[in-house]
Amino acid sequence: MKFTSSLKTNNDFRRVYRKGTSAVRPCLVVYIRRTRGETSRLGFTVTAKVGKAHTRNRVRRRLREIYRLHESGLRPGCDMVVVARARAAEADYKRLEREFLSACDELGAAL
Repeated sequence: MKFTSSLKTNNDFRRVYRKGTSAVRPCLVVYIRRTRGETSRLGFTVTAKVGKAHTRNRVRRRLREIYRLHESGLRPGCDMVVVARARAAEADYKRLEREFLSACDELGAAL
């Protein structure tokens, strides 16, 4: 991910949840909070409700790849948290991609 760093601390995640806007889809929820900086930060949350460790890691890898491929089409300067819901475990790559892009469109993050 060329233009993006990752959200690390619990405080950063909580700030995005509290002060950001969200878009809910069947497989995921996207939270975005605008920042003053020019770089974006990204975080993923995949809970144990999604499945065992290998399932959670697969979902996280897919979401990271979707973001990487579409990073140039997203507005810079925002903190984003992607929360995978339980249905993300059974969803295929195309469905996750479609839901992520529609959520970003709804939030005004797409260029």
